[in-house]
Amino acid sequence: MRYLALLLLAPWLLILGWAYASYPKSLPRTPARRLFDALALLLAFSAAAYAGLLGHDAVQLPGLDEAGRRASGAIWQQVLPALCGYGAFAGVLALALPLRHLLWQRLR
Repeated sequence: MRYLALLLLAPWLLILGWAYASYPKSLPRTPARRLFDALALLLAFSAAAYAGLLGHDAVQLPGLDEAGRRASGAIWQQVLPALCGYGAFAGVLALALPLRHLLWQRLR
C-alpha cells in the first residue's frame, strides 16, 4: 500500500511532465535542452517518489478501538503521500522552468 498514492498520481505527473517537455515552443530544441529536460524530469519524478514514501511513513495512524477497528484517519496514508509527491514534483519543475528559460533564451 506504500506505493498506491504514487501509482494513482502517476498519470497526472506524466501529463505535467509531457507539458513541461513540450512547451514553450519558442525555445530552441537543441540536444542540450533535451538533456536538461530529461534530467529535470528524472529529478522531478525521483523527488516525487521519495517525498511520497516519506509522506507515507510520516503518517501516524490512530489506535484501534475496542472492536479492533480504526475510527478514522487511515485515509491520510494515501492523501499525504500524494500531496507530498505532487508538491515535490511541482517544486522541481517550478525551479527548472525559469532556469531553462534563462539558459535557452540567450541562445535565440
